[in-house]
Parts: sequence; C-alpha cells; structure tokens
Amino acid sequence: MQGMHAHPPTFAMHRRDVLRLATGFAAAPLLRPATAQDASPRWTTAAPASLARQELYPEVLDGKIYVAGGLLSPNTGYSAHLEAYDPATDRWTRLATLPEARHHIALAAAGGLLYGVGGFSGGFPNWQAQASVHVYDPAADRWRDGVALPAPGAEGVAATVAGKIYLVGGRLRGTADARHFNAHVDTARGLVFDPAAGRWSAIADAPTARNSAASTVIDGRLYVVGGRQALPQPDGTLRQVNVPQLEVYDPASDRWTTRAPMPQAQGGLAAAAWGGRLYVFGGEQWVPEQKVFADCWVYTPRTDQWAALPPLPTRRHGLGAATVGNRIHVFGGGTRVGGDAATDVHEVLVLG
Repeated sequence: MQGMHAHPPTFAMHRRDVLRLATGFAAAPLLRPATAQDASPRWTTAAPASLARQELYPEVLDGKIYVAGGLLSPNTGYSAHLEAYDPATDRWTRLATLPEARHHIALAAAGGLLYGVGGFSGGFPNWQAQASVHVYDPAADRWRDGVALPAPGAEGVAATVAGKIYLVGGRLRGTADARHFNAHVDTARGLVFDPAAGRWSAIADAPTARNSAASTVIDGRLYVVGGRQALPQPDGTLRQVNVPQLEVYDPASDRWTTRAPMPQAQGGLAAAAWGGRLYVFGGEQWVPEQKVFADCWVYTPRTDQWAALPPLPTRRHGLGAATVGNRIHVFGGGTRVGGDAATDVHEVLVLG
C-alpha cells in the first residue's frame, strides 16, 4: 500500500544520483525475461469500488477484500467508509463505518477479525498520526476499540504471520502535538501485536526508514518493498525521494535480510503475493520529475531476481492490491501525483 504527498517538492539531482544517495545501490538488479511459468499474466476489469479513494492498505479475510478509510478528492477530505469486495459475486458492499475517519490506515486480519491500525486524521496539509487501533467483527458488522499503538504512527505496512500482526515503518509525529504533514518523520520501527496477550511489543527495526512502502507475506516472512524517504530541507520543506529496497523479515529469528532492490524506485505502490512470488504495482515519483507509474514487477525469492509484468491499464499510486485465488485485484488510488485525482477503478491481474 502506498502514500499521499500533495506538497511541492524541490528539484535538484538526477535520478541516478538520487538513487545512489538514498539507497547506496549504484546499479539496477539483474532482470530476467518473463518465462512460461509466468503463465502469460493478463489484465482484465472488475466492478469499480463504491467510493473513489486513495492511500489504501487492504486486507483479505475469508475470501473477501476489505478496504477502510482513505483520502478523497479533493485531498482535504478523508473517509471512514469500510467496504468489502466479494470476487464470487463481483460486488462491493458498504459495511459499518470506522469509528473515526482515517487515511493511510493499515488493515490486518487475525483470528477472524480485522484490525485497523494507526493512520492519519486531518485533510492535507493538517495531517496528524494516530495511535488508535479499531477492531472489526465481520459476523456482527461492528467495530470496537483495540489496543493502541505505543506511539502514534501512519503510512507503515502491516501483515499477519502465524496469528500475530506485524507493523513496520511509516511516519511518526516529530513532536507530541504534531499536526502538519511536514511535522512527521520517517521511521524504521518494527512492532508486533499478539492478540492472545493483548499487547504490542518491539521487534528488530527494519534496515531502512521509509514511508509509502508496500508489503506482503511469503512462506512466513514479511517482504517490505519500495516507498520513499521524506528528507528535510533547510527551508523547512520535505524532499520526497523514492527508494527501491526490498527487505525481508523473519519472525522466527527476529532478523532482517536485504534482497535485490526493485529495478525502479516506486513510492506509494501496492504489493501482493501469489505462487511464492512478490508482485508490485504502480506508484508515484516526486523527483527528479513528477510522474505516476503504470510499471509492475514480479520478484522470485528463489533466484533473487525481478521481471517486468504487463503494465497497469490505468496508472495509479496510493492504490490497493490483494490476492484471491489466482487473481490479484488492484483498485483505487490516485491518477495524478499527490491528491485530488482519486479513482474507483478496479483492474485484475489473472495468473496461472
């Protein structure tokens, strides 16, 4: 999932210099051509969402895709809506709204419940990271308060491994009462929530502090990819620099490993897993030029290699992606850099 950044960036360096400075990688990873095992992935369309929004961090629970909160157009508006998509009927259903409107709220499922973790309140530029956690029971169509984060945070990635929820990276308040986009700082913080114990605990920090990354789980490990760093400038603005790093967390050892970086640094992207591989979609870039990506990639852990996929039919950032069966559903997002162009488009990558 994916980040929103509607403030003016600065322009100074070439893309190659930015990547070397921000990542330490001097060259792109080795690419391989798509092979027969990719089973000729193709794009198709599905029912559009009932609401156009961006900055989505969806989750799959019992074969349905859930989406909560998000930024609207214009980006001074943000949502409390929860909706679920059922691939069997190709229908979206509105459900009980969040107790509080949020954007960049991360969803994760555990024990048959849906957890909405952190996120920002406020329309741009008056964003404020929150510590609240809300828990949704699909059987009752009802939210309740959960165990709050140790400190407010938003724009991180969340995923569930063996019944525990892992939260990595994103942005924290720079001061206790921070209420502005520029008053938040990137973090490499790692946390885990154990529903049985009812508490958050620290895990090893990620190697890279970043926001607007994407994540998924493959073979019991958490994969965190792409995103960007908000680098403070002397004039008080933030320079948004994309990062291509792929980092993998193993809960069994509480250790991170660094794998081959993305061929292209993309921030505000989406990710999903299928067949033991990592799929990433879209995103945006602020420097050295503003652009929204249609580019999609697949990563094979066994070979530590990336390959190009057919591009998104509709280029987007701040979009959501989720796998059900042999299809990756890619929905919502913004069609222009920053905000004010949220969409309800729903495109599906058919695999296998």
